[in-house]
Amino acid sequence: MAIGVALVTGASRGIGRAVALRLAADGYSIALNDLPSSQEVLRVVEAEVKGLGREVIICVADVTKEIEVQSMIDIVVVKLGGLDVMVANAGICVPKPFLETTLDDWDEHFNVNGKGVYLCYLYAAKQMIKQSRGGRIIGACSLAGKQGTVDRERLYYARRRINGPTGSPLLSIYSATKFAVRSLTQTAAIELAKHNITVNAYAPGFVKTTLMDQFVQGAKPWGVTDSIYKNAGTPEEIAGLVSYLASKDARHVTGQSININGGRFFD
Repeated sequence: MAIGVALVTGASRGIGRAVALRLAADGYSIALNDLPSSQEVLRVVEAEVKGLGREVIICVADVTKEIEVQSMIDIVVVKLGGLDVMVANAGICVPKPFLETTLDDWDEHFNVNGKGVYLCYLYAAKQMIKQSRGGRIIGACSLAGKQGTVDRERLYYARRRINGPTGSPLLSIYSATKFAVRSLTQTAAIELAKHNITVNAYAPGFVKTTLMDQFVQGAKPWGVTDSIYKNAGTPEEIAGLVSYLASKDARHVTGQSININGGRFFD
């Protein structure tokens, strides 16, 4: 028997896939979400979850569209019997120097990384309150949501046009979206505590995923090389943190954006 129902957005690959498989292994029934273009890959993940003996459904939806997020959660409730864990993982990251960014870049990033997380938090919380059994809401923050993309080491390399171990500061808008997730996580946690709902986020550094591959390829014109993979984490390591945050042992943890970056940044 499942211990609850978990919905994971951006679940077709990378961290989302790893989280879905880990929560399935933990005993949750799983709802897998991603865009229509990822349906074929989602079916592969669906088969993997079934292989773990868990009930699973696919919920194709665009998290930037309010009606689709509402419908997605309604479908999860009807087909799986409720919603206990929401993992708002879907996100994008396009590297570009600040002075070359555009309003379209801003809107694109905030639509997915900001509005998408907000809508998932909001409608998951409403459903969890309706159920009166508490819940866990977990979002995707980042090291970039703690101190932007420029720490002293990276600034040193950027000023000298030398490729450092983590590349150049090319993520100004992405960083802004992750600061927004961190703030939303804190404020939602305060308001939802009375409903026995915790709200937390994971804040990774570089993680070996398709998104990181896209970042590296996109950032190579500004001197970033494959050397940044050297100290990257794995999706499974992030999934381990999400597993804890979703568990009963994390009852007293809320409002946190937890670093998981190999010691790259402390706070």
